[in-house]
Amino acid sequence: MKKIVMAGFAAAMLAFGAINSAVVGNAAPDPSHVAGQIMVKFRDNGAAAGVLRQHGLSDGPGIGDTGARLIKVPEGKELQLVQALSRNPAVEYAEPDLVVTPATNDTYFPRQYALQNTGQPIDNTLDKRVMAAGTVDADVDAVEAWSVTTGSGVKVAVLDSGVATDNPDINPQVVDRANFSSSATRGKDQVAEDYYGHGTHVAGIVAAIADNGRGVAGVCRGCTILAGKVLSDSGMGSTSALANGINWAVSRGAKVINISLVVGASVTLESAVNNAWNAGVVLVAAAGNGGNENIFYPAAYPNVIAVGATDNKDLKASFSTFGPSWVDVAAPGVNVYSTFPNHRFALASTYSRSQGYDVGNGTSMSAPIVAATAALVWTTPAGTSSASVRTKLESTGEKVTEMQEFWAHGRVNAYNAVK
Repeated sequence: MKKIVMAGFAAAMLAFGAINSAVVGNAAPDPSHVAGQIMVKFRDNGAAAGVLRQHGLSDGPGIGDTGARLIKVPEGKELQLVQALSRNPAVEYAEPDLVVTPATNDTYFPRQYALQNTGQPIDNTLDKRVMAAGTVDADVDAVEAWSVTTGSGVKVAVLDSGVATDNPDINPQVVDRANFSSSATRGKDQVAEDYYGHGTHVAGIVAAIADNGRGVAGVCRGCTILAGKVLSDSGMGSTSALANGINWAVSRGAKVINISLVVGASVTLESAVNNAWNAGVVLVAAAGNGGNENIFYPAAYPNVIAVGATDNKDLKASFSTFGPSWVDVAAPGVNVYSTFPNHRFALASTYSRSQGYDVGNGTSMSAPIVAATAALVWTTPAGTSSASVRTKLESTGEKVTEMQEFWAHGRVNAYNAVK
């Protein structure tokens, strides 16, 4: 199982290192794959049981609609068994289940320069560290876009650490939840709660309730959220969990899937991505926080919109991964204000963030701005297919001179995309 990493909340994720061992913040590197399981796709499913039996293994559950199966193996034998099974002609492919992680770097509308930049300085809620004043109109023109559409119920799947049930600015927007992570559901309602914080922040950027006298506004203020928990309470996940989350999102009617996570290349994950795209879903993913041109997945897959990060002056964020050959668009990702849980969550202590609302940094914050913009486009005449939505979004980006060497289609502009 591949390890998934958040694409934000840490410029400290500059230390992503090798793509299959991405880690969050300054945490010690975790193994590059999930222990005790691998992913296998057979050319002939009838031969599966016999092939697996030769290696002392039993068949396992399917992974979404990818055709691959999740096979339990002895810990420490994952790579050895991948190699052995790959040599069998009945096996189409076998691969480790790589570890996946998130893409973040960090309330109140006047602080939401990403939506409307008047040059205002931004501060961290908890310790009041101030971000320098920005450049007027270095934003995605969300307010202008709302004069055209607010999203009218388009479903956006946020595959992440869950969405907090106790933040009234985003919880009412959640229409369905599922838990694919290794953390158990908790509480009297057995809800896939967010104890990490990353997913709640991402979801708020997409669809926080507007004009309700509290907190922040989502870029797609009329959208609803499908909250797929693919990261554990400590912020770690797996490729198989992410692939299952993608399949679930498609089955629940998502028109856009946001993945603010990074991981290594995986045939199973790409299959899940392609299935979603072919089903008419737009997929958006964070490009990562490596500060270089190293490629991360799922952002780098052809059927995913890869998103880099800008700051409040319309410059490339120092931490953002870049490369016009594979990073499609950019959006604000520095000190982006959004929702957080109103209970204890892991990122609060790690990055000095407040309960309720605070800033986040990373391409994890940029991706949901783009995902929300795609959701807005779905409600316009251009919203006829995933391809037409993607084309409209990318073709209307602002080609800011200082950024043309970093991304293919400039910084996303929501108003241009919907007008």
